[in-house]
Amino acid sequence: MSTQPARPIETRPEPARGGAAVIGKSVVLKGQIYGREDVTIDGEVEGTVELQEHRLTVGPNGKVAATIKAREIVVLGTINGNIETREKIDIRKDARVVGDIRTARIVIEDGAYFKGSIDIVRAEAPKPAAVPPKPQPVASAATSSPAAAASAGDIKR
Repeated sequence: MSTQPARPIETRPEPARGGAAVIGKSVVLKGQIYGREDVTIDGEVEGTVELQEHRLTVGPNGKVAATIKAREIVVLGTINGNIETREKIDIRKDARVVGDIRTARIVIEDGAYFKGSIDIVRAEAPKPAAVPPKPQPVASAATSSPAAAASAGDIKR
């Protein structure tokens, strides 16, 4: 048996559910990012970023040259490329954005730089489900009522 103390087992904490993935400031990534969680980019990314149901945050050191689609975007760094958000884009004070934006809502703080076009789209209200028309009763010529039979027989063409 060894007399040396046992080394502690290193464990890494599990990321919290609903937490954000982080691309650190020393990371350079070229390619496509598809995610099902919020993402923070503080490094450099070139390519495509698609987070249809989540938020993208470009940190103060972040430099993104990409086409971006996300539910919501907060920009503290630099983006060069076209942006499409379903809900909102927030361009903060020292941020720099060059490219066309398509969004429902936009905030550009005083001191931010933006060059491009903005297309504000209205969020579509859910369409009500089509209600099938109620069937109307159909008059039949073969009825037991003598008046109805007489009136049906009176029609001549």
